[in-house]
Amino acid sequence: MIKNICILGTGAMGSRVATNLMSEGFNISIYNRTKNNATELLKRGAHYYPTPAQAVTDADLVISMLTDDNAAKSVWLDSLNGALLAMKKNAIAIESSTLSINCISQLNSAFTKRNISFLDAPVLGSRPQAESASLIFLVGGSEKVLSKVSPVLTKLSSAIHYIGKSGSGTTMKLAVNAYFGAQVTALSEVIGMLQKAGINKQRSVKLFNQLPTTSPALQSIGQLIANQNFSPFFPIELVEKDFSYMLKFAEQINAKVPTIIASHLRYKRAIDNGFAKDNIAGVAQMYI
Repeated sequence: MIKNICILGTGAMGSRVATNLMSEGFNISIYNRTKNNATELLKRGAHYYPTPAQAVTDADLVISMLTDDNAAKSVWLDSLNGALLAMKKNAIAIESSTLSINCISQLNSAFTKRNISFLDAPVLGSRPQAESASLIFLVGGSEKVLSKVSPVLTKLSSAIHYIGKSGSGTTMKLAVNAYFGAQVTALSEVIGMLQKAGINKQRSVKLFNQLPTTSPALQSIGQLIANQNFSPFFPIELVEKDFSYMLKFAEQINAKVPTIIASHLRYKRAIDNGFAKDNIAGVAQMYI
């Protein structure tokens, strides 16, 4: 039975996940590189530890929500203070960060060598979904292991999708992010074009949002563009990172993804223009 859960990384997503789990009665230990960012969680009863290894010692389940490959490798695999070194043999590790396929493969291999169960289970959704416990998990690894942690993940999500073998959850997450990111660049460009043609962005977005071609997620992006609200939920610098991971994998398997390549260049250009910290909708600032 899972009672003690460790959250590695208490940023925008991890802090909300930890809060929801505490409200469900789980004992929560946390590690974050900067303790000051965990102040609210400590007030709510979480237990902070200065190293990943110390944080996971008593955990039945460890969930990581970190920025990128480098952070994940450091937190899990550091030779002195890495979480993997100190996990109990019957504990389960879940990597919910959006990482490269190569990194997930490396982590899976390391956990397999120590005979500790490991799932890659990145999430769809941002801060509002994390806060409302309506994330969507995309899971790769053992379906049997997933069945053991599903009661916990259910408390954090609106859906859990088992994709397949280790790495497949991350592959699907990168594909979804690239697909959505390409839609956002296309929407940004046509809104900018229509504005130059004399149709203001409020009017064009209102029409787009009434059409069946516009998904609910893209409707939200359109409204953000119309209101010029680019407060970060999914910052452009992370969008670009995910595109780069996707493209590296596509190259490895010889997949042809010209649209994704073109979209990636738009986000790189947005970063060059100073929009790295803005939300994904901020890419529209190059066109409107």
